[in-house]
Amino acid sequence: MSYNLAIVGATGMVGRQFIDILVERNFPIKEVYMFASKKSANSIIKFDNKEITVEELNEDNIKSKKIDIALFSAGGDISLKYAPIFAAQGAVVIDNSSAWRMDPSVPLVVPEVNAEDILWNKGIIANPNCSTIQAMVALKPLYDNFGIKRVIYSTYQAVSGAGVQGLKDLEDGLKGEKPKKFPRAITNNLIPHIDVFLENGYTKEEMKMIEETKKILHDDKLKVTATTVRVPVFYGHSESINVELNEAFQLDHLKDVLKNFPGIVVQDNLEELEYPTPLECQGKDEVFIGRIRRDFSVENGVNLWVVADNIRKGAALNAVQIAEYLIKNK
Repeated sequence: MSYNLAIVGATGMVGRQFIDILVERNFPIKEVYMFASKKSANSIIKFDNKEITVEELNEDNIKSKKIDIALFSAGGDISLKYAPIFAAQGAVVIDNSSAWRMDPSVPLVVPEVNAEDILWNKGIIANPNCSTIQAMVALKPLYDNFGIKRVIYSTYQAVSGAGVQGLKDLEDGLKGEKPKKFPRAITNNLIPHIDVFLENGYTKEEMKMIEETKKILHDDKLKVTATTVRVPVFYGHSESINVELNEAFQLDHLKDVLKNFPGIVVQDNLEELEYPTPLECQGKDEVFIGRIRRDFSVENGVNLWVVADNIRKGAALNAVQIAEYLIKNK
């Protein structure tokens, strides 16, 4: 069986990654429709050797088609306005923005972690934050096998997480030009500030990680804190994750638990200086984990270094995996 698919935000960075991944994974498509803003309408996008004309995203163009699944990456305001229209027409929306993530009626899903939540959707499924997605893949096997008491996130996030203008700020900075997207120069610098600051002193990005972790693991009592930092890297988010487990563990067993979990590649050979870096993980589907070591400052503590391609696994691939699960279990 094949399906009618819509890509909303088709001309953007994640939208184009949707296209590549759908083709690579031979997603069963009958018809594909590309939607974008009025400015991008009528442009041509190649999809599996076919040329598709981009249509303006509006209610009439949505209602004139029979769409089964809609992949969204066009920002929160667009998702809030148009996702319910797609859903009312019978489509299932998989949304990459933050618009629906914390809505209790909307599943928030990383397929390796909580795929079963996909099946109770009411027409909208939320893709988590890019930094949360890779962290969840790393934490789920530990949560299931040892229990988790507390998590401390410290992230080192690529400029592509801020979109095309984030990439441009780094490129322009290398030429000595001033930033337009970021509040400070990102070239040769680190910025401990992703998204807006909130009244509690955290940034919105940090609170996303905290709240999304609890929702995905279905554990409101879990203690989580985060510091998120933008770094001068084009693609690939890196995370230092400190985890306090409920149960004692043997380090070799813990490593085996990680190695045997779907979607994880363990790179942890200190003699060979083997550990993941964002440059080497670019374009890869998996979440890479290294520097796995006991935290001697607390009982049952462990440190992980977690790296993944933020545009691929952290956005487009995760959404396509949700769509694959949906059609397999429909």
